[in-house]
Amino acid sequence: MIELRGVRKQYPGGHVAVGDLTLTIPAATTVALVGPSGCGKTTTLKLINRLVAPTAGQIVIDGQDTARMEPIALRRGMGYVVQEAGLFPHMTVADNVALVPQLLGWPEARRQARVAEMLAFVGLDPRTHASRYPLELSGGQRQRVGFARALAADPPILLMDEPFGALDPLSRRRLQREFGAWKARLLKTVVLVTHDVDEAFALADRIAVLSDGRLLQVGSAAEIRAAPASDFVASFLGLAP
Repeated sequence: MIELRGVRKQYPGGHVAVGDLTLTIPAATTVALVGPSGCGKTTTLKLINRLVAPTAGQIVIDGQDTARMEPIALRRGMGYVVQEAGLFPHMTVADNVALVPQLLGWPEARRQARVAEMLAFVGLDPRTHASRYPLELSGGQRQRVGFARALAADPPILLMDEPFGALDPLSRRRLQREFGAWKARLLKTVVLVTHDVDEAFALADRIAVLSDGRLLQVGSAAEIRAAPASDFVASFLGLAP
């Protein structure tokens, strides 16, 4: 479980990216963060894995205050999927997927077995794709490799920042459907940042609507559709007045 308790992030110039955010993300659920550009969605992800330090408040993961955890160990315990996959171009697909297991000191045989397992899991033939480089892959294939890399060390938490945003519509819909099947099998705690409201409704168990760094409403798609908290929420999500 991830708990954000009155979390605030204010930059030196005075800009408040996240203001007094309190949000609980239960274990093995998917929560989508939605809202206008600049509302604090990506900053919230970075606060969870301490790429950004909060100005105030507390972030607790499974009962542990992340401020007291070693940052590198914290991040290696989370998968991170970004737009356009963020693969290292000078590394093969296999080396990209094996990166975190290697940093964790897994033996080579175990790493190789895990690479093959994860590539097959995301629908890529290891015999064909493991030795390729990212530039030899399509956008959809690179994104699949990004998922495989994020899942390789079997982290309990998966952070996803617009993971389907750079794909063509056909590839996007296909990977969205496949992700829905993957998450049902993996039972990860997933925090998904997306601008696509339909994507949030389709993939998330709960949706958190943010604006100007503040949480306006959180609930299931059915709950929010039935009772949007404000005119802004209804308008942003395209709900009938």
